[in-house]
Amino acid sequence: MSEHPEPMQRLLEIMARLRDPQDGCPWDLQQSYASIVRHTIEEAYEVAEAIENGDFDDLRDELGDLLFQVVFYAQIAHEEGRFDFNDVVAGICDKMVRRHPHVFGDEDYASEEEQRRAWEAIKATERADKKETQDQGGLLASIPEALPALTRAHKLQRKAAHVGFDWPGPAGVLKQLDEERTALVEAMAEGDPQRRQARLEQEMGDLLFTCVNLARHLKVDPEGALRKCNRNFTRRFQRMEQILRERDERIDALASDPEALARLWETAERGLVQHPPSDHE
Repeated sequence: MSEHPEPMQRLLEIMARLRDPQDGCPWDLQQSYASIVRHTIEEAYEVAEAIENGDFDDLRDELGDLLFQVVFYAQIAHEEGRFDFNDVVAGICDKMVRRHPHVFGDEDYASEEEQRRAWEAIKATERADKKETQDQGGLLASIPEALPALTRAHKLQRKAAHVGFDWPGPAGVLKQLDEERTALVEAMAEGDPQRRQARLEQEMGDLLFTCVNLARHLKVDPEGALRKCNRNFTRRFQRMEQILRERDERIDALASDPEALARLWETAERGLVQHPPSDHE
């Protein structure tokens, strides 16, 4: 390892040492592209959580963990003679310059909408260069199936909207939401248990997909909105548990008393309204 390497070079050297066949770390040597995917996903979510919490010390650390994932993949690829970290960096630099001709070139877009159309046109050219043509999957083929379902639904809808396949506004989506709710209620009344379960899964999927569509029309990020809702639910539920501990009671003891649970839920909400948690908690 170099005596005083630059931080990025030092990280690359550390990664290479960890994967050294003779003196490396046994765990790191056992890893493959596939085995570290789940770690990459977890690190990306931890970056998002640090941002949502406004914890910038944590964000610095989590960005480092995420960067390490990129370096890990690049090291494995380098060992296989496919590409290395410098190729990754060169590729993204070229892509950013290519996709921003109004910044690095002579293009001048009159509006954000014109810039968006140009962006999509550039990406379409890139896909064509990679032979990602209509007969190889079509417009939606570039959206990874491994994305979280809400995020993928949002991207699928947005991509389809770019070619005009879209509702004109949220009113139409709200009407569709009512129709999907009715279809779900009908599925719940299905007599055959096996058929009912299949219908419930399909109709619930349609209902969720339409909710994502409505969020998109309202310019709300559905993944972010649900993450915020999850945090609020967690805080409120924990407040309920705290109230019960102060009473020397347990929440499962109220399972047969839905009215008591409802009152407790409202009490917990009032407590949070009066003493809202900090965004940095």
